[in-house]
Amino acid sequence: MLPICGFSQKFSKLDIQRFKTEAKAVNIIRDNWGVPHIYGKTDADAVFGLMYAECEENFKGIETNYLYQLGKQSEVTGKGSLYEDVQLQLIADTADAIKDYKASPLWFKKLMNAFADGINYYLYKHPEVKLLVFHHFEPWYALMFTDGSVSATETGGIKLGETEQFYGKEQPDALGAVYQPHDIRDIITDRETGSNGFALSPSKTASKHAMLYINPHVPFYFRDEVQIVSNEGLDVYGAVTWGQFFVYQGFNPHCGWMHTSSNADVADLYAEKVTKKEGKWYYEYNGQLKPLTTRRLVLNVKHGDKTEQRTITGYYTHHGPVLGSRDGKWLALRANNRSYNALLESWLITKANTFAEYKKAMGLLSNATNNTVYADDQGNIAFWYGNYMPKRDPKLDWTLPVDGTTPATEWQGVHSLDETPHVYNPATGWIENCNSTPYTSSGAGSPDKSKYPAYMAPDGQNYRAINAIKLLSDASNVTLDGLIDKGYDHYLTAFDVLLPPLFNAYNNASDSLKKALAKPVQVLQQWDRRSAVNSVATTLAEEWGTRMIHALPHAQTVEESTFQTERVSTMLKTMDAQKLLEYLNVAIKNLEKRYGTWKMEWGDINRYQRPADGTTFDDHLPSIPVGLVGSQFGQLPSFQSRSMNTQKRYGYSGNSFIAAVEFGPRIKAKSIITGGQSFDAASKHFTDQAEGYINGKFKDVLFYKADVLKHAERTYHPGE
Repeated sequence: MLPICGFSQKFSKLDIQRFKTEAKAVNIIRDNWGVPHIYGKTDADAVFGLMYAECEENFKGIETNYLYQLGKQSEVTGKGSLYEDVQLQLIADTADAIKDYKASPLWFKKLMNAFADGINYYLYKHPEVKLLVFHHFEPWYALMFTDGSVSATETGGIKLGETEQFYGKEQPDALGAVYQPHDIRDIITDRETGSNGFALSPSKTASKHAMLYINPHVPFYFRDEVQIVSNEGLDVYGAVTWGQFFVYQGFNPHCGWMHTSSNADVADLYAEKVTKKEGKWYYEYNGQLKPLTTRRLVLNVKHGDKTEQRTITGYYTHHGPVLGSRDGKWLALRANNRSYNALLESWLITKANTFAEYKKAMGLLSNATNNTVYADDQGNIAFWYGNYMPKRDPKLDWTLPVDGTTPATEWQGVHSLDETPHVYNPATGWIENCNSTPYTSSGAGSPDKSKYPAYMAPDGQNYRAINAIKLLSDASNVTLDGLIDKGYDHYLTAFDVLLPPLFNAYNNASDSLKKALAKPVQVLQQWDRRSAVNSVATTLAEEWGTRMIHALPHAQTVEESTFQTERVSTMLKTMDAQKLLEYLNVAIKNLEKRYGTWKMEWGDINRYQRPADGTTFDDHLPSIPVGLVGSQFGQLPSFQSRSMNTQKRYGYSGNSFIAAVEFGPRIKAKSIITGGQSFDAASKHFTDQAEGYINGKFKDVLFYKADVLKHAERTYHPGE
């Protein structure tokens, strides 16, 4: 047992001199919203300034992300995170990242060096920062965190409990064990959050310029809004995930991109037939026995005020790391979770100035978790479903583990960019993706499903996409504000399907039940199916609808869980009518128990509050009513809320950084971020964007330096 101790990293005189020289080459201008505009002579200078600015706002978020990526969470949170750490350490080997860093060309190595220097200079200048684990950031850390997505690690559908059961023993001999999930983390549920990306061609807009709508749904305060500019051609604005040096979702003077999380099948589990001989493990492949390779994992697990060192032997076949076992077979993961090209691609798209240059960067084929919606100043709009896509035998079901004993299940290379589902300049003039099937992404201009193998796009439809298709199909002469209005549309598409069966059940109910439910049903019948602050119907619909969604049979695979509209339709065909009314009655009783009446306006219980400590919500402190709901019912803007040991519900996830961009001769853009730019509760920028965020009233983006200077609040070099 080793004591946990905190200390400040001691930097050498050479380090400090280098930091100060780099800092002098960078100017940071924070505008009247607190947004940092970072200007450097070189790209590396801009990266140095970006990382320093990120640390100023949320070093805790940076450290948290790298604790996850490097499999070190249990050093802080204890054994509850141990097997998530085991998964991450099995999947991404730091030794490989170090090799990639050393082999990098000088220009790219400079960016990674600047990334580390920017963070380390902040730590040098702020010795008061309480460091949990990291006391010095290394340049190769950037190669461990190459995807800005909220769910950037592909595990092929393995359950965390399967990893725990497998590696929780000294020797994983229980080959026949079937893991029974007991933890909510292991139960596949519907993806109730997601992201929206829209693109409009000039034929659909009032200005006759292409437009892009960027609307990721993530946990609140997950990203930073920034601009980074250099004299080497870098000029990009958008959202940066904490701890990364590239703009993940954003735009430059010529083109813009929105990433939505993809359901493309890019990771596979191989069921390996293993045997033990003379104390060593072997697996069967192509009629021969091959030895499993091993790697020693060392994990420091917090235990009270001390740490306990755990050593685990990780197993690998040629397919990849063994993450668990099912039905007597070990499950090895094949995926592309970490690579040099993934980071390179993320950087190069930010510097692309044309459609051809953007496609060339995408041609590195290393983004494993994202779809991309694109628009540019030449009037192009485009959509790619996924990016990295392995070639496989289309006759096999790749949503389930495949036979690891035969070469017939091996990947056969990677599909080219144009071989994946895509849309280039559709005649319909619009594109949408809402974490939904690409085969309806542009109406008649959508990809033809019959031309692609099932594993490329195994997902189904959701109610957000149905809403977006309806809004964009009829669009014409759209202004920037008009695009924002569509993105903030309050219509709840799911209730077009959910409510009619409820009303039919009510009409056929007994007189006594009709009498008991008459007023609530009347409220729902008169409802326009739009959420609003002063709407009692929204409260009823949310409470009842949530019970209906929870009644869906659990999906057996991640892919199955994406067929939201189909699964709801199937459930309604088989559900007893009495059950619909029973769920409504339970919803009413619960509201009465909690609030004294079911006649609660949605804004009275659904609130926005940003606690000073980030976690402690309080009904007695000021909060703002919110008319939005979560995205599971088809509303495009998302505001996921729940009670936080409180009477009222408070938002915790949903809309984050959002932007609407018009690509004319000059960029015209508006944006909003959850609450505000600052993490300091004493700052005026802690919640100065909250009202605009809630109501869809965006601020003007200050993209050009002359405009930034007019609204400058503070100008400084890093360290000042």
